[in-house]
Amino acid sequence: MSVIEPGLPREKFYGWTVVAAAFSVLFLAYGLQFSYGVFVLGMTADLGWSRADTVLPYSIYVFLYSVLSAVTGRATDRFGPSVVIRIGAVLIGAGWGLSALVTQPWHLSVTLGVIAALGMSVAWVPCNATVARWFTRRRGTAVAIASTGGSLGNLLVPALCAVLVSQWGWRLTLGALAMVTALCIFFAARYLVRDPEMLGQWPDGEVPSAASAEVVSGYTVREILWTEPFLFIIGIYLLTWLVIFVPFVHAPAYAQDLGLSSLMGASVLSAIGVGGVLGRLASGVVSDALGRIPTLLVVCGMQALSFGLFAVAQEASALLIAAVIFGMSYGGGVTVLPPLCSDLFGRAHVASVVGAIFAIAGAPAAAGPYLAGWLYDTTGSYESAFIYAAGLNALALLLTVLLAWRTSAREK
Repeated sequence: MSVIEPGLPREKFYGWTVVAAAFSVLFLAYGLQFSYGVFVLGMTADLGWSRADTVLPYSIYVFLYSVLSAVTGRATDRFGPSVVIRIGAVLIGAGWGLSALVTQPWHLSVTLGVIAALGMSVAWVPCNATVARWFTRRRGTAVAIASTGGSLGNLLVPALCAVLVSQWGWRLTLGALAMVTALCIFFAARYLVRDPEMLGQWPDGEVPSAASAEVVSGYTVREILWTEPFLFIIGIYLLTWLVIFVPFVHAPAYAQDLGLSSLMGASVLSAIGVGGVLGRLASGVVSDALGRIPTLLVVCGMQALSFGLFAVAQEASALLIAAVIFGMSYGGGVTVLPPLCSDLFGRAHVASVVGAIFAIAGAPAAAGPYLAGWLYDTTGSYESAFIYAAGLNALALLLTVLLAWRTSAREK
């Protein structure tokens, strides 16, 4: 058990302060990350790169920060989230800031693909896993509120970037955004404490009970690695995350291919953010009431539907509807994961468990945006990429049905 940090309040339940700090970190980190699509068109026009050239470094970035989530998850369990996220803040600022100075594709592969990825690996897993450790009865709701920060960042920051890029250019906008983001994340990390026991408190702010014993219980990654529930979760999230970044990277360009304005392209990203806010909040509350797996069933079905709608969209209204549904499903899926892992495997090692799933299932997502760019360069259209994405999510839905059936059979 770590020593209590000085200066942190202990009179009131501190869990909601942890939720607020996690919300802030995720808002900042994902607002920056999901604005990348706004900068792609400026890069291609200014530097003469193909869309595949601008997407490849982003794919490296997604792969590396996903793989490193296993490391940062374990580090969070051992050293606490505050120090881990502060280190990440410095790397986020350096990586994205230096990306504003690139002149060659390999430069971006280093600044974004490596340095920024090292920083981003400390955002999602440490924040959500830490929140999950502070709650038991209201775990889904608390994680939902914290993770909504990512969707609000997705909603607000890309539109702001589109306006600033039109005034300042993509280089100055990206550099300024990187520095502000890094400084604010560094500050917010101060308020993230690993678990309530460090402050003499218990999950949900309740008196010691059966829930309080959960901090010393729970399975390690090695103990659950080949168990059926773990393998099902890996399969479900592998299929759905393989194409999860395609709309974030390609939607602005897709909108312009349909004859819409650059502002509408950024608005598609904001629409994903609107859906993400709704999906995260709804999935957290619903999963607390009805269960994690039934919620995951709905999420996978909605995501398959959203990609199908992207494939057939021809005008702004259809594109925005597809974006909102996608945001709801994406936001719901990532929100359900930490509470689901805490419920199934305990909270003693939850950051390590979630980090391992993020690394195994999330790393292949790096291929999605690049393959979509390659399909576009080959066919001149994004239609086939969205159709393939819908099919993969349909398979994820089938695996979720099987997980629900196997879980129900074991409980009987």
